[in-house]
Order: sequence, then structure tokens, then C-alpha cells
Amino acid sequence: MEAIRPVPRTLLRDRAYAAIRDAIVAGEIEPGAVVRDADLAERLGLSRAPVRDAFSRLVDEGLLESKPQSYTRVTPLVAADVRDAAAVVGALHELATRTAVPRLDAADLTTMRAANERFAAAVAAGDVDAALRADDELHDVLVRASGNRAAAATVARYTPLIRRLERRRFGEGGSCRSAGLHERLIEACAAGDVDGAVRVTAEIWRGLEELAD
Repeated sequence: MEAIRPVPRTLLRDRAYAAIRDAIVAGEIEPGAVVRDADLAERLGLSRAPVRDAFSRLVDEGLLESKPQSYTRVTPLVAADVRDAAAVVGALHELATRTAVPRLDAADLTTMRAANERFAAAVAAGDVDAALRADDELHDVLVRASGNRAAAATVARYTPLIRRLERRRFGEGGSCRSAGLHERLIEACAAGDVDGAVRVTAEIWRGLEELAD
């Protein structure tokens, strides 16, 4: 029975964190909504301890705010916070792209092209969640290839703040970024054009800063 073993506490904490984060980003738990560890623990089928751990992490990342002995609630959507996050995340994506392009192989480029195909199909179908997942998959190739763990951790920390606004704007009928920008990025990567890839990356993330306006 080697496959039957206790589930590590860290795994439960991570499951709680991912589920609550995704619900906030998707708008299932709206800005300003009060969240209670007991309620969410019951809904997730977990004890309160991993949910409390997830709350602490989400407070640190800016998706929740807490007043001791009073409340924990979802932070409001603040344009300045999103702009700040987009500026940081964009700069780190540029750094990752500059390092990653010379390291990319054929499999990496294939993964990026497949992700962009899914992105374009999702945009055409109006599937915002699938579009954002595909977008993440495409850019994650460059972040992973860069080997910069500090950049990867910071990108993972602040991207949900940006995605929350993106999803709401697109859900209200806003336009999603063109797959053409991704195509230009992939072409530059395939050509080994580091400066060109960085320029396109900057253009992509500059558009996200403008989205906050």
C-alpha cells in the first residue's frame, strides 16, 4: 500500500491557497467580500488550519486584507496597485526573455506556438479563463528557460493582481490582447533575436499597464 500515505500539510495549504486565489481572480469572491476560514474550510473539505495559512499568504500578496479580531476581506480593485504590479511583472518578463531566448530549443518554441493557438481560439470563443491560462503557459516557457527563480517567484506572486482586472475588463466586453503580439514574440525567439523579443515583451506588458487606466 505504498500509494496510500498521509497528504502533506504543505499540499493542503497549497490547495487551499490555489482554490481561494483562483476564486478571487475569477470574481467568484468579489472585491470587498468578507471571507471566513470556517466557511471556506467547509466548502473546500479541509480543516481551518490550511485555509488560515492560505489567508496569510493572500494577504501578503495583496488579494486579501485583514484587521485582527475583526475581518478578512477581498481587497478592492485599485488601478494604481495593478499598474504597479504590471510594471514589476513586465520588467521581470523582459529580464527573463533576455536570458531565455539564447537557451530556447525546438520543444520550447513548439510549446509556445501551441499555447498561442489555444490563446487565439479561446479569444475567438470568448473564453477568458482559457485565454489567460494559455497566455500564462506561453510566457512561462520564457520564465522557466531563464532559470531565474527570484523572477519566477515574483511573477507568480503579482500576476494574480493583474489577472483579476484583466478578467473583469474582458468579462465586461473589453478586448483581449491580439495573438499577433505573441506571434511576433515567437518569431523573434525562433530567430534568436534577443532585442526584438524583449521589445515585443515590453509592448505586451505596457498594454497591461494601460489596461489599469
